[in-house]
Amino acid sequence: MVAAAFVAAALVPSGFAVADNLQDTAAPQETEEVAQSAIEQHGQLSVCGVNLCGEAGDPVQLKGMSTHGLQWYSDCVNDASLDALQQDWSSDIVRLSLYVQEEGYEADPAGYTAKVSELIDSVTARGMYALVDWHILTPGDPNVNLEAAKTFFTEIASAHADNPGVIYETANEPNGVAWSDIKSYHEQIIPVIREQDPDSVVILGTPGYSSLGLSEGSDPSEVIDDQVDAENVMYAFHFYAASHREDYIAAVSAAAEEIPLFATEWGTQTYTGDGENDFEMSQQWTDMMAEHQISWTNWNFSDDMRSGAVFKEGTCPSGEFTGTSSLKPAGEWIREQILAE
Repeated sequence: MVAAAFVAAALVPSGFAVADNLQDTAAPQETEEVAQSAIEQHGQLSVCGVNLCGEAGDPVQLKGMSTHGLQWYSDCVNDASLDALQQDWSSDIVRLSLYVQEEGYEADPAGYTAKVSELIDSVTARGMYALVDWHILTPGDPNVNLEAAKTFFTEIASAHADNPGVIYETANEPNGVAWSDIKSYHEQIIPVIREQDPDSVVILGTPGYSSLGLSEGSDPSEVIDDQVDAENVMYAFHFYAASHREDYIAAVSAAAEEIPLFATEWGTQTYTGDGENDFEMSQQWTDMMAEHQISWTNWNFSDDMRSGAVFKEGTCPSGEFTGTSSLKPAGEWIREQILAE
């Protein structure tokens, strides 16, 4: 983090006698380092070449957490936990995962739109970027939810058009559908966002559960060779280190030389978000992402029973969110990765 300094006022004790022939001198000035928040440091983000860049044009790597589904674990995203994420974890970004199905958005469109809007304000007020995740998973074709997506993104982008801390993810994990169909969906949603918020960064889901096609037997070339014709867009990729290993790392590393990537979801376990942690393979992934300055949000900031949830069960809503006493092993490891320079 870039730090700013401020000068503490020097106080002179009253009644202190000063000789007439001596000139008063000010007490030594003391300085204290004050860390800038991510938004203060980077401002309005944009895409420059294959990188995410700050307002000054320098490549940046954001690191933070993704919530679990807000219909299930919204009690883990409150003032205390967000304070801890910003102050104790030094997180740059929070991904707000709004499931569309599975008792999510379609069950209460107005209520969940208001919830996401409220959380955007809470996250960005703390200086962290808010990544709005339209979490389609089942069905895998994002076009099924096209009209709902247009409504949601119009309302959210209109409400937060002047907020430089908002990023949009238009489709979480498209699956079982061709890139041409996914691309067509993105080409219809991007103008909806741009009409309200022309400067924002938009992240586009990719084939094979946002694996750049790798998890469905394809490879990144289908996206690289047929990119969406739009400015300020990036491509999502997801991985789980215990399942997606050296061959995935090599393919994604090569793709990062060609297109702008953002790891909007990943874990240290298997692709189910559960099982044993593979921290050695996870370190290879984070090293690769650091090398290419690929931003990331880890799955997930909740107290779900699975090993991929950072908090122990029962932590939310009022448990201890700072320090490591409430963290599972994955939580401790991820917190260290976010804190690392």
